[in-house]
Amino acid sequence: MASSISAISEELGEIDGQIADIFRALSNGFQKFEKIKDSSRQSRQLEELTGKMRECKRLIKEFDREVKDLEHTVGPDTSKILNEKKQSMVKELNSYVALKKQYASNIENKRVDLFGGPAEGFEEDNNGLLASSMTNQQLMDNGHHMMDETDQAIERSKKVVHETVNVGTETAAALKAQTEQMSRIVNELDSIHFSIKKASQLVKEIGRQVATDRCIMALLFLIVVGVIAIIIVKIVDPNNKDIRDIPGLAPPAPSRKLLWITD
Repeated sequence: MASSISAISEELGEIDGQIADIFRALSNGFQKFEKIKDSSRQSRQLEELTGKMRECKRLIKEFDREVKDLEHTVGPDTSKILNEKKQSMVKELNSYVALKKQYASNIENKRVDLFGGPAEGFEEDNNGLLASSMTNQQLMDNGHHMMDETDQAIERSKKVVHETVNVGTETAAALKAQTEQMSRIVNELDSIHFSIKKASQLVKEIGRQVATDRCIMALLFLIVVGVIAIIIVKIVDPNNKDIRDIPGLAPPAPSRKLLWITD
């Protein structure tokens, strides 16, 4: 398949080869990931694989642009083959993306901290009265005091939770905005890279045309010099039979002989 694509376009063949190399690297990377037990090493491995998937996505976009440029120069069968190849690339990349999400979810589940334990009780105040020796009023006051402290602790916890939710919401919004900005930057970089490549091709074509024009001008110059040389030779030595007469150039006038008549 790669050789047939190279026969259609060398650039498409080169891009297809790069994508194939990335897919092999992703396959080997995920196989290596399954053998890693440490969570931090797994995270680094996933980051490396994510970078390769971003590069693969960029190459697939470039492949699609090249296919669209060739739509008017190739037949419908060739266009169908190229589009099917692009779809297979996208499908394979999506499979690796889904696998990456699955592994990332597993790592995140391992990092969840589970808080628990026995509830904290209230220690008895050494200077206070024992419950058995307290009056009903003292018991009620002590109970109200404990309830007030509990309510205050609950309010403080609610405040902390509310602040945490606000911070999380702001962080998520900032991350989303940064992600969209990075996506726009990546798309612009892809467009700039594609434009630079097209400009380089145009410069090469212009260089070839200039070289061809110079060769033609040199040939014309040699022809003109040769014609001028022939004309000069014919003028200097008109009786030279080695050089044919030039069309449009009058032959030399014959020399006249005068007769002297004596009386």
